[in-house]
Amino acid sequence: MKTWLLAAAVNGFLAVAAGAFAAHGLAKRLDANALSWFETGARYHAYHALALLAIGLLAGTGRTNWPLGLAGGGFLAGIVLFSGSLYLMALTGERALGFVTPIGGVCFLAGWVGLALFALRQS
Repeated sequence: MKTWLLAAAVNGFLAVAAGAFAAHGLAKRLDANALSWFETGARYHAYHALALLAIGLLAGTGRTNWPLGLAGGGFLAGIVLFSGSLYLMALTGERALGFVTPIGGVCFLAGWVGLALFALRQS
């Protein structure tokens, strides 16, 4: 529980900071396409920080099982790979990182599948 709640708190903070950075520090420095990448990364970062919060709260119920770990791990990996690659592409202009973004998307999907499996295993 503690690990997932800490991951949620850190990632919630980072998502808000990234969104503020995009709005106030990058809006006039990046072209519209790069700014859109950054904002998409921040948006999905925030969504999945909230999903990590849910994982942490569910873990606190004492009814944890392996799908909950899959969910949290998928969400965390997705943040790093999906949002992280978009942040880096926007800031560096290096499009070669684009192959990482869909891998992060698959991690997000795996996280949601893990959460669904957790739900199905509850009595």
